[in-house]
Amino acid sequence: MKIALIGATGYVGAPLLQEALSRGHQVTALVRQPKKLNAHPQLTVVEADVHDSAALTQQLHGHDAVISAFNPGWGVAEIREQFIAGSRSIIAASKQAGVKRLLVVGGAGSLYVAPNVQLIDTPDFPAEYKEGAEGARQTLEILRGEQDLEWTFLSPAALLLPGPRTGKFRLGREELLMNGNEPGSISVADLAVALLDEVEQPQHIRQRFTLAY
Repeated sequence: MKIALIGATGYVGAPLLQEALSRGHQVTALVRQPKKLNAHPQLTVVEADVHDSAALTQQLHGHDAVISAFNPGWGVAEIREQFIAGSRSIIAASKQAGVKRLLVVGGAGSLYVAPNVQLIDTPDFPAEYKEGAEGARQTLEILRGEQDLEWTFLSPAALLLPGPRTGKFRLGREELLMNGNEPGSISVADLAVALLDEVEQPQHIRQRFTLAY
């Protein structure tokens, strides 16, 4: 497939790129700093600004799917506003480019830990991640109202860690996956496995899903 990957040099994006290339896909990496990526015969690297929706539309044209690992950066003061604005631009550009399939990596904050209670709204949710998690939660709500795109939103486990690619994990939908009394974990490499599986064999069209060991 021809896949456009937004944020291919990031913590989540880099493993997604490696996984997509290892499966033989043709990948266009849309990044802020192209020099961070090494040449690969299946890879095209494009400098991109997600907030420039017109240019992004042209860059996404001709692809079979768009994967967004977009994150403004945890040190950005207005991360919530930037996350929402960037996500709206990606959604609009995907539609204008005629790419129906959009897969978005969000956060665990909007997963439910009790009836009508999301993780982000619990007292112990880390304050330093709250604004970014709120941006991801609102992006999911924007997608839920989107009828033109075949979107999928992936919320990782509460603990998203470096680690090996095992290919073995549990899938869930709207609830935070636990290991006994402790929040579940997943490696970024296995998150990439799950998302590329979803690209190749869609199981969650216009749905959110999650995963953990």
